[in-house]
Amino acid sequence: MNSQTLYHYSLYYWVKQLHQSPLDVSNSLCWEGVEKGSQTLDNERERVEAIVGEYGASRDSLISVLQDIQSALHYLPEHALRTVASQLSLPLIQVYGVATFFKAFSLKPRGEHIVNVCLGTACHVRGAPAVLDEVKRRLGIEPGETTEDMKFTLETVNCLGACALGPIVVIDGNYHGQMLLGKVKKVLREIERRTQRDETHE
Repeated sequence: MNSQTLYHYSLYYWVKQLHQSPLDVSNSLCWEGVEKGSQTLDNERERVEAIVGEYGASRDSLISVLQDIQSALHYLPEHALRTVASQLSLPLIQVYGVATFFKAFSLKPRGEHIVNVCLGTACHVRGAPAVLDEVKRRLGIEPGETTEDMKFTLETVNCLGACALGPIVVIDGNYHGQMLLGKVKKVLREIERRTQRDETHE
């Protein structure tokens, strides 16, 4: 499905959501007014421009570009969408429409690690609600929220297609099946230790 087709699918949804978003839909590129340090902003701009450049500034690469930007920045900030629109010569409304059409994209900052707890029927009857409560207690956040240190974002899903392994917690795409309350602590600590090692080696 190319960008033009996605535009038609997402336009109606975008119009419904427009009143809920402060995003200015003018197509002018603007880096001012973003509440970030200038050095951070410059670094993000360079990363976004590099990602677009990797795809040869092709309009058909819009979804792939947005996926890579979210992977790099952990969300899709407004200034990044403006840059993409400018470099791909697309209306900002079209870029924003695609970004809001797919649930996988987020316009809000997300943590370095995404924790998904399955609450589908098979997982639910095997104790998923208790697992979710334990994850919430350990991270100190509710579903849809991100920890203050921007390390973890907690989300819930209705099904992950691996019911035999329930209850399931997925962290950064890695499945942790037959999750027990005691195992929650172990898994989260391992993620934290791995993050600390990575930061030490940078």
